[in-house]
Amino acid sequence: MKLLLIGAGNMGGAMLQGLHVKDVTVVVRNPLKAEALKQKYPTLKVVNEIPSLDDFLVIIAVKPQAFGKLVTTGKAKGVISVMAGISLAKLREEIAAEHYVRAMPNMAAMVQKSATSVCGDSAIKEEVLDVLSSIGKCFWLESEKELDIAAALAACSPAWMALVAESLSDGAVNLGLKRDMSYQFVAALFEGMGEVLKTEHPAVLKDQVMSPGGTTVAGYAKLEEGGVRDSFIKAMEASYERTKILGK
Repeated sequence: MKLLLIGAGNMGGAMLQGLHVKDVTVVVRNPLKAEALKQKYPTLKVVNEIPSLDDFLVIIAVKPQAFGKLVTTGKAKGVISVMAGISLAKLREEIAAEHYVRAMPNMAAMVQKSATSVCGDSAIKEEVLDVLSSIGKCFWLESEKELDIAAALAACSPAWMALVAESLSDGAVNLGLKRDMSYQFVAALFEGMGEVLKTEHPAVLKDQVMSPGGTTVAGYAKLEEGGVRDSFIKAMEASYERTKILGK
């Protein structure tokens, strides 16, 4: 199936890292960005206006605020929206297609490691998962509420994880470790922990690392003192509530 990607900003551009091997036409109105994409992906079809949607599986990767400004013709085989907050009902009102799906990748799509939440018309589930699996692992969910919660967990949290990574690095630098070395350690730490957490429960892992009166529990007590756990829970709530506001 032919793909039409509308929007090649942060998320659309990240998705192209995995999608460019497929039959993709991308809509880019900025001439400089269009030329850069042609140089990076020689086989990519780049256009500056949205063509007829007929026969396309369309991926909409514009900002939610820009969705209402899109002018389309034709009827798509299917629409995959990666816009936060735009409901399936809203998609059906604004754009013609046979089927509709919402998906929320994260920025790890640029290295084909996205954790992508997906929900919508099960009639095109197989095709959608085939496309999105090119940028990472997909999770098909039963409701839009689940998707919006998962969006906060997987799509927003990379920014929070980056904050954690930078903070850990700052702490190491404060104690005397060189900055470039601290970032290398943090990157290796995140990569390794991702693999461990596939098979190990977080609470069990924490208890395994934390020995009585040891160095880990001393640092953990300071994190609890700073309300780190509570802050992450509230960050999830705030992101979920903002998603609902964007949908309105």
